[in-house]
Amino acid sequence: MGRDPRAFLWDVLENADAIAQFVRGREQKDYLSDGMLRAAVERKLEIIGEALNQLSKVAPELAARVPEAAQAIGLRNVLIHGYTLTDNNIVWRTIQTDIPRLRTNVDGLLDELGKA
Repeated sequence: MGRDPRAFLWDVLENADAIAQFVRGREQKDYLSDGMLRAAVERKLEIIGEALNQLSKVAPELAARVPEAAQAIGLRNVLIHGYTLTDNNIVWRTIQTDIPRLRTNVDGLLDELGKA
């Protein structure tokens, strides 16, 4: 028996919350100058992308309901495989705009599916 698809959504939610906690009270200049912060955020983004990638395999119809899934998976691939191409300014914008929207969408799906 495979993993409950909701578990992948929970992974997204938990890691989005961790990113929010990591950058709370920080500005872009703080992010750009703190290698440890960038590494922590990038790891959480990798997990989010991988969770959505796995969700797309086990429950493609559910993954299709996450509008940010393809972008998150693509960012994960850049962070892991094309790490020299990582643009920290784009990552910061992603943290500020896309991750909150992703979190809201995933939270709504979990409410609909039952958070159990």
